[in-house]
Amino acid sequence: MQVPVGGGVVRVGGWHDSQLTPAGVRAAVPIAQALLAQIPDGAEVELFSSDLQRTLRTAEEVAELFGVKPVLDRRLREKSYGEAEGRPQEWLDQRFIPPPTVGERMDHDEGVKGAEAKASWAQRIYAVMDEILRSPCEHQIIVTHGGSLTCIVASWIQDADRVSQLCQLPGALRQHHHTARRRLLPQPPSRQHRRHRHLHSAKAG
Repeated sequence: MQVPVGGGVVRVGGWHDSQLTPAGVRAAVPIAQALLAQIPDGAEVELFSSDLQRTLRTAEEVAELFGVKPVLDRRLREKSYGEAEGRPQEWLDQRFIPPPTVGERMDHDEGVKGAEAKASWAQRIYAVMDEILRSPCEHQIIVTHGGSLTCIVASWIQDADRVSQLCQLPGALRQHHHTARRRLLPQPPSRQHRRHRHLHSAKAG
């Protein structure tokens, strides 16, 4: 996750609690309106959001239109980049150790102190998604970050192969997906149950 700031400097985002960019602020209202157009009038709606400012700003626009209060959950945050967060992207690029082409990639140490492994990132997203999907509410809105959205889609559609391709992590997400489900996380709702649910997500930063 990269966050553009003044002077042309691009800084590392992650858990760095930056404000939503001007472009993001302009997009927040149309995003909320688009969601409103997809959900029937009077339908019950639940709204969940990452607690970082750049997502919360969009969630507030959605909350106002639907008349609901967002449930903030830090587990919906983007991947943490540890001590690189808030620093110029160049600083991270000089220290980043790319994962191997083959073999274990999800637990790979990227060489940055405090940075979150992709396996831990995916695990916390799957955990919060299992909790969200236990609710009987038919329409649920999740406001999160671009990277985390990939894990949310993986949990929702139960298709780790497709999301592995999106993440350019061949095979890795599939392995973690099944391991996490079997050993660490509660079982998700069945596919039949999910066909009657509507999950709406918004990428906010």
